[in-house]
Amino acid sequence: MRLPRRPRLLLPVAIALVAIVALFFLFSGIYTDYLWFDSVGFTTVFSGVVLTQIVLFLVGAALMVAIAGGNMLLAFRTRPMFGPAMFGGASGADRYRMALDPHRKLIFIVGMALLALFSGSSFSGQWGTWLQFVNGESFGKTDKLFGIDISFFMFDYPFIRMVLNFLFTAVIISIVLATITHYLYGGFRLQQPGVHASRAARIHLSVLLGVFVLLKAVAYWLDRYGLVFSDRGFVHGASYTDVNAVLPAKTILAIIALICAVLFFAGVIRPGGMLPGVSFGLLVLSAILIGGVYPALVEQFQVKPNQQGKESPYIQRNIEATREAYNVDKVEVETYNAQADPSKVQASGDTSVSGVRLLDPALVSSTYEQTQRIRGFYSFADPLDVDRYPDSSGKLIDHIVGVRELDGPPEGQNNWINRHLVYTHGYGFVAAPGNQVDSSGLPAYDAKDMPVTGPLVQSTQLKESRIYYGEDPASAQYVIAGGNPNAPQELDYPETGGTGQKNTTYTGRGGVPVGSFFNRLLYAAKYGEANILLSGDINDNSKILYVRNPRERVQKVAPYLTLDGNAYPAIVDGRVQWIVDGYTTSNDYPYSQSESLGEMTRDTSTDRRVIAQQPSDRINYIRNSVKATVDAYDGTVRLYAWDSNDPVLKTWSKAFPGTVRPASEMSSELRQHVRYPEDLFKVQRYTLSRYHITDPAAFYSGQDFWNVPNDPTQDDKNIKQPPYYLTTTMPGGQPTFSLTTTFVPRQGPNLAAFMAVDSSASGEYGRMRILRMPSSTPIPGPGQAQNAFQSRFAGELNLLGVGASSVRYGNLLTLPYAGGLVYIEPVYIQVAAGGGQEPYPILQRVLVSFGSKIGVARTLEDALKEVFGTEQQQQDQQQQEQEQQQEQTEEQARPDQASTALNNAISNARKAYSDAQKALQASPPDWDAYGDAQKRLEEALQQLESAQKQQASPAPSPTGSPEASPSATPTGSPSASPSPSPTG
Repeated sequence: MRLPRRPRLLLPVAIALVAIVALFFLFSGIYTDYLWFDSVGFTTVFSGVVLTQIVLFLVGAALMVAIAGGNMLLAFRTRPMFGPAMFGGASGADRYRMALDPHRKLIFIVGMALLALFSGSSFSGQWGTWLQFVNGESFGKTDKLFGIDISFFMFDYPFIRMVLNFLFTAVIISIVLATITHYLYGGFRLQQPGVHASRAARIHLSVLLGVFVLLKAVAYWLDRYGLVFSDRGFVHGASYTDVNAVLPAKTILAIIALICAVLFFAGVIRPGGMLPGVSFGLLVLSAILIGGVYPALVEQFQVKPNQQGKESPYIQRNIEATREAYNVDKVEVETYNAQADPSKVQASGDTSVSGVRLLDPALVSSTYEQTQRIRGFYSFADPLDVDRYPDSSGKLIDHIVGVRELDGPPEGQNNWINRHLVYTHGYGFVAAPGNQVDSSGLPAYDAKDMPVTGPLVQSTQLKESRIYYGEDPASAQYVIAGGNPNAPQELDYPETGGTGQKNTTYTGRGGVPVGSFFNRLLYAAKYGEANILLSGDINDNSKILYVRNPRERVQKVAPYLTLDGNAYPAIVDGRVQWIVDGYTTSNDYPYSQSESLGEMTRDTSTDRRVIAQQPSDRINYIRNSVKATVDAYDGTVRLYAWDSNDPVLKTWSKAFPGTVRPASEMSSELRQHVRYPEDLFKVQRYTLSRYHITDPAAFYSGQDFWNVPNDPTQDDKNIKQPPYYLTTTMPGGQPTFSLTTTFVPRQGPNLAAFMAVDSSASGEYGRMRILRMPSSTPIPGPGQAQNAFQSRFAGELNLLGVGASSVRYGNLLTLPYAGGLVYIEPVYIQVAAGGGQEPYPILQRVLVSFGSKIGVARTLEDALKEVFGTEQQQQDQQQQEQEQQQEQTEEQARPDQASTALNNAISNARKAYSDAQKALQASPPDWDAYGDAQKRLEEALQQLESAQKQQASPAPSPTGSPEASPSATPTGSPSASPSPSPTG
């Protein structure tokens, strides 16, 4: 039934309107992308990628259509003149032909269009492979098997393989389409006693099969070079079987495939199926016998009975290549005759751990949030970051740093205006020295509050502390900032009096202007939000800010980089800058061991999902080639070539000229805050757990392989311990900001080695040293140290967690000290939620272990004294104990006085505890009153112990030791812990 005339006219109009709308949305997406790149000054990247994709799309689509469509047309044009009658009668194909023939042009056009779309899209997705191929830089090193520059395997081989796969696909599709066309139009028939084909069909298909086999010959020859990535042997890379069996087999197969291709081509002039049949049989038989059976026999009967001897030279190639590819070939491994007995070392003159970081950035984030959040719509990152800033004397101290980011409007106020025009940014930089706390166990902030105040603000000359670009999930949303400077509407920070808030207007150079109607229309379409177009609060000064996460921002301007999972903020030249480490990676380095990046970097921090996880992509080459910065206020992105000798970075710099600046342009302040990246260090420690061994025989036996220990503070979760940033002193060196880790044997809990890398750009940045523990002296591993802490001081630590509070263990730090290794662990208490307060940890104890000797105290210095007490201190302690015994003897005649003193001490302890609880339950907590109560509690407990010593027959002491005073619990009294709520 025909449609009426009007609907027939409306249909093309509707189709045209739909097409126009679709094209407009497509255009808005592309053009707004261009505007974003233009706003950050990286249009070279946008144009380079887009133009490359367009060209590759057109080339891929044209080639596929030319090859597949050309063969389909050729089959149609060479169809038999008399059609089906040529072979004596009709067949089932006639029905299909008669149904399709009236629409064959439309079917052909639509089919080729779809084929062009898929093939062009697939080809354009390989833009990175193409750019590396045409811009590849030499490595200046050759592989061990073929003597070819490594750049061939890194840049050329992947492209050749890509083109070969494309041609295989095109030829296979051509064979299928040509066969269908010949069948439909009578080129051949499936009849008894066999297949009857016209001469044109036979020639056409013979040529196509010949081309396919010819490509197979090329593939066999190319496979020879792919053996350097083989995983057949004991390690990755060409093994004994690959070199002595597979390599010659691939050469022979290439020659056989070439001969078979000639036989297929010979079928053009010689009728019959004998030659194609012989060539096909020869190809399959040789592939099975030469390509499969022969290498398997060599592997089974030559290699496996003598694997260590046969594979030794190839294991050596793998060791050398892997250490070069992961940049650990210059690691310094030295035997460290660590002492395990503190009585045999001289620790009095060693001050290397006196300033060690005690605050755990993974724990104190909630402490920062509760004491410095100010308002509920602000938050801090979890975990916080570790950086270095000078103290009052100019000495660099490890700091725990974070920025106060915006979560979004308060509950009930989350409308479009508040979300995108008012609550646009966070505010403030908060920092505290990592080696000290105040009298209450809280961080001793030297940058805090809103506006930001503190000594660090003056020493760094911080001028701009607004955070428009950050890591909070709210940064995924766009905001429109700027507007009318005379009537600011963006919330800057809360203040006392007036309207209760200080407003501001964004004046940064970052962002895309949305003053024009056209730009507003484009972004309204991009985000599907009509308010962008209609709002009267948007004017000529307004800018839209989006892609505000620092990692995402860097990834967009440098799509060829793999980024570190943890960006960190720093005050650089008076502004807050995010520093992001970028890696160039590859899985095409010959002979190098290929591993999963996600698995190599997995540890406690990634499992908690608090920092970005790396993808599971496999790599066998990595370099920290780029240091990137993102301005937290205006979003300016800068890329610096940190490893200018990296051939991969040279290749990408050639592809996108002018996008990466030389490292010499980094300011001195920025260099002070550069640190060795975590994910690279995790990859390298994973590699060095095996590849610290350079002898192939020892590597084969594997008895000296190591493991990264599980994090002992995570109970039984079997998650790797993360590396720790801290200032440490390696033997014979000076205190240096480092990234450290430990190793344990594959079987056994003892410590096998300690590794540290210099993380300070002003020193020997990147110098990596491994201290191998002596095999004759067992040194406790992290798990053993944690067990010793918990079992030795279970009673006192349980007293800390009495009532509704809990004990939380901080990062277990391992440090070279006094000729051995010392473990240091902070212990926090955390009150359960209640009374309008959210729980957060407070530092209360420091645990120290050296060998089998353990100390616990309020401060690190006191804990070290417990472990490394000198003989004189021991004598003084013995003398003090004798005097105390004499005093107790004298006081035995005065039991009533001792009893009165004991009761007074308990009463004072209860009063002080009660005052401390009231101070904590106040909103906000009264920290001054809390600190005063803690002092009185400590004095009362000291009086309690003194009164007990005066009794004629002393009862068991209610406190474990004088050092435990602020947190111990007297018998029959409420908990004396500073934080727990009273029980009962």
